[in-house]
Amino acid sequence: MLILAFVALVLIVLDSFTSWLNPVHNWFEGAAWPFYWATKVPDNVKQWADDSLLSRSELRADRERLLTELLVYQGQLQRMAELGAENVRLRNLLNATELLSDNVLVTQLIGVSPDPLSHLISINRGGNDNVFVGQPVIDSDGLMGQVVDVFDDHSRVLLITDSRHALPVKVSRNGLRAVAEGIGDYRQIRLRHISQTQDVVVGDSLVSSGLGNRFPKGYPVGTVVEINKNVGKDFIEVLIEPAAKVDRSSHLLLVFSGVVDLNQEASLDQETELNDEKEVSSE
Repeated sequence: MLILAFVALVLIVLDSFTSWLNPVHNWFEGAAWPFYWATKVPDNVKQWADDSLLSRSELRADRERLLTELLVYQGQLQRMAELGAENVRLRNLLNATELLSDNVLVTQLIGVSPDPLSHLISINRGGNDNVFVGQPVIDSDGLMGQVVDVFDDHSRVLLITDSRHALPVKVSRNGLRAVAEGIGDYRQIRLRHISQTQDVVVGDSLVSSGLGNRFPKGYPVGTVVEINKNVGKDFIEVLIEPAAKVDRSSHLLLVFSGVVDLNQEASLDQETELNDEKEVSSE
């Protein structure tokens, strides 16, 4: 024991004050490395198991969480797409108002008639906003229809595609006057009583003529898309594609100037008749 203690003391002194034992240090470091690695194996195995091995319940919970997040993000994406489309529609409507010389009021569609044979919509403007019967309604592309019923906070609009609706129009190319009537199809209207000799061709643009003081003149109505000439008949069939997105537009414009309030017109007619009667009685 004394000899071993003496040898150890000598080695400590040599290692502290000389560099003679550095090669021995390097050899022992290399020889001891496998033992260090072996002592780390249990920790490495545990860490790998924690990262790679999950229970069935944990996997199911993670899957449900990811599916929920996916649905939420997809819903947000759809909402963003709808908002983007709505911004485009509003921007188009704003551009349309800049081109109009008439006074207009923005309104929004709030309901559609469930009757497939009746092309009626409801809008969120009414008598409180000075809306009146007969008032034209347009979208960013063209004439949509006219107001037929007015309530305090909403109104009903008869679309130009309804089979009960007709409006005076003219062909932009040559000024030919005609009457466009609905046929119960959102995609088409037709011209009434067009003879075989009248100058109408596919591609002609139609605008409101302003006759009858119901609609201001110059509003786009549609484009001729088909002409059918039936042998033996006096009139040809002219089909028009509406300029307005009749079955798609949700933001609309109510036109105020350049039209006559039918209620006011009726009251004026009554006053005129009364005045005429008074004049006759006085005579």
